[in-house]
Formats: sequence, structure tokens, C-alpha cells
Amino acid sequence: MKLKDLEIFVVAPPAPGWGGRYWIFTKLTTDDGITGYGECYASTVGPKAMKAVIEDVFDRHMAGENPENIELMYRRVYSSGFTQRPDPTVMGAFSGLEIACWDILGKARNRPVWALLGGRMNKRVRSYTYLYPEPGEDAAEFWVNADMTAEAAARAVKQGFTAVKFDPAGPYTIRGGHEPAMSDISRSVEFCRKIRAAVGDKADLLFGTHGQFTTPGAIRMGQALEPYNPLWYEEPIPPDNLLEFAEVARHIRIPLATGERLTTKAEFGTLLRAGGVKILQPALGRLGGILEAKKLSAIAEIFNAEMAPHLYAGPVEWAANIHLAVSIPNLLMAETIQTGGAFHLALIKHSLKWEDGYILPPEGPGLGIDFDEDLARGHEYKGTGLHLQMQEAACDYRHGNRFEGGAPADNPKQGPAD
Repeated sequence: MKLKDLEIFVVAPPAPGWGGRYWIFTKLTTDDGITGYGECYASTVGPKAMKAVIEDVFDRHMAGENPENIELMYRRVYSSGFTQRPDPTVMGAFSGLEIACWDILGKARNRPVWALLGGRMNKRVRSYTYLYPEPGEDAAEFWVNADMTAEAAARAVKQGFTAVKFDPAGPYTIRGGHEPAMSDISRSVEFCRKIRAAVGDKADLLFGTHGQFTTPGAIRMGQALEPYNPLWYEEPIPPDNLLEFAEVARHIRIPLATGERLTTKAEFGTLLRAGGVKILQPALGRLGGILEAKKLSAIAEIFNAEMAPHLYAGPVEWAANIHLAVSIPNLLMAETIQTGGAFHLALIKHSLKWEDGYILPPEGPGLGIDFDEDLARGHEYKGTGLHLQMQEAACDYRHGNRFEGGAPADNPKQGPAD
């Protein structure tokens, strides 16, 4: 069995677009006709360039190889160009191809991927979602309105969710860490207070920030949120300041979580050795795929740390997350877009199941999904923007900051984080 053909789908989800401006899926076919699907998480280049990167990684390191030889192909990519320091784009390309290899291997053996990763450890996977506006609600107002968000939290708990995420502390700028405006701190406290009142002890609060604060700024914000006992404080400082996470942790009593923008287990290892971060959030479409995430899970066990796979992409990465989550002992929870996302589920013909706050392990071979290629081709992305983008404008300390949630803006200089 050898890897023979590659096809790439760049798919634009219809409005409201939860999950990003577009999703990049890979389809690999072996010389004996087995197909597998994967997904690359957000890249640092446009989709046309990203397709070229994926094609180059496949042609250079994977074509003609046995899909079982994942470790060998990973090391080729990791070391390519005499670097052994892969960038997010190349590692994202390989991640989508690696996930497709696992789909092939499961289908070849007529077993779900989780069965090849050590078997079923968890009979179901605890799920959380961002809080999103209802159809017809003013989305721009929703992201800064604590009352609307608290109502959404109450709806989510009624559906069965036991954890909800929100991120009112923007803006997300290209300028690196900044001190939060006092108005951003006040709004963040109001969100926590009202959401806590709406859900009581029925759900955990997950506070997102996406790496926009300096170390002192993150500490100020975190200390203000402590009375509402969030389960985690997500990426309070930029992802390249790995050692500073421990400094933040020394001053606050909220667990720190991070990882969606990290690309190697070495980066996560630095966080764990430094201390401070005990909740890891790898994006499997960026980390290197399923095998790297399985390795990371084992490393995390040594540090008494938990895994919470990140998702702000399409349904194939979601499927990969679920197979990992089913197989590991140190699972905290896995991100879901609402109860699966209408277009997400349509794209895989509702082959993944969400039930009463949990995702059920797929039982079909491979990833256990039925990818709808016709639907994917019918929603081809033809733009030039990136999957997610940050704003250039600095934090506004005088007039306050209004920002978007999960769906990217049309203005390429004013896009959101996830």
C-alpha cells in the first residue's frame, strides 16, 4: 500500500461562518484505492499558497510511501531544509496529510482510529463550545454584551453543555502583548459575573484571551476574574513567550490553558517544564497530526497535565480530536462548535454524534466520517483572505474596544481571533 494521489478542498462555510473564513481538507488515495481525509488548521499564507505548500510536502516527503510510516514522514518534514524547526505553515500542511493517513490505516484494517491508538479509554468525550449569537441577533453587539452572552450560556447549559467559552477581553492586535484597558477588565468581570449567575454550578467558565496581554496585564486581568472561579484562563500572553506563562501562574489562582498556536511537542515541553500550564490545547491540524498529539498526551501525563483539544476549523479536525480524546487517560474535554455546527455536520453527512453535552466515539473505520465531496466543491473558497486575521489598530484606552467573535470580518485588517 503506497500513497499515490492528493486532492485539496478549500471550503468556505456559509454565514455565519463559525469555524473560520475557510477550511482546508486533504484527500489522499493509495495505489490500491483506499481514500483518507485530513484537515490543515489555519495557515500563515493565503489558500493558493497553502495549497502549493501542501502539494510540495506531499510530493517531496510522502508520495510513494507506505501510509503506515507516519514517524518516518514526520521526521522528513520536521527536518526539511536543514531546519528541524518547522514553521506553522509546513507543519500545518503535514498535519492535514498525517490525519488522512490515519483515516486510510483505519479503513485498511476496518477499525476506528481510536482502536489503533490504544483502544477506547473514554466511552464519551466531554464537549464545550464558544457562546455564539442566535440567528437574527446583532452579532456585533453580542460579543460585547454580557446580558446577551449570559442568555446564550443558559441556553447552552439547557442543551447539555457543562462548560462554555467566551472572550470579551480584546482587541486581538498584531502588536504583541499590551496592558488591557480598564474598560476591558470591567467588561470581562461583568461577563464572568453574569454568566456565572446564569449557569450557577452547572457549567465551567472558560475565559479566552488569545495571547494579547503583557505579563503584568495578564496578571491584572486574571486577578480580577478570580472570584468567579473559571476553569481556565486561555493563552493570556503571546504564544512565543513560553517561559512567561509560569510568571503569570505564580500570581493568579486560575488554571492556565494554551496551545492552539504551538506546532511541536518541544514547545509544549518547554511550557510543562517551566510550570504554570496544566491544560494543553493542541490543534491537531497544526501540531503534526494525531500521532504527535498522542505523544504530547503521554508527556503531559508526567506533569499531571490534561488535554483539551482545540477546534476552530472544520469537521475533519474535529473527528481527529475525538479519536485522540477517546484514547487518552488525561482528557479534560474537547472543543465543539455549538453541538457540531450545521455546516460541519452536513459536510460529513452527520456521521459524528453529539449527545447531552458529550461527543460519542465514532464506530466506523478510519475517522468514521462520510465526507461529502460534492458539498465541499459546491462551497469552494475563492477569496484571498486568511482563515483568521488580527487587527492592526492598537488597544483603544479612551473610547473602548469593540471586536468580533468567531466569524472573520470582510475587512482584512480587522479580523477576529477564534
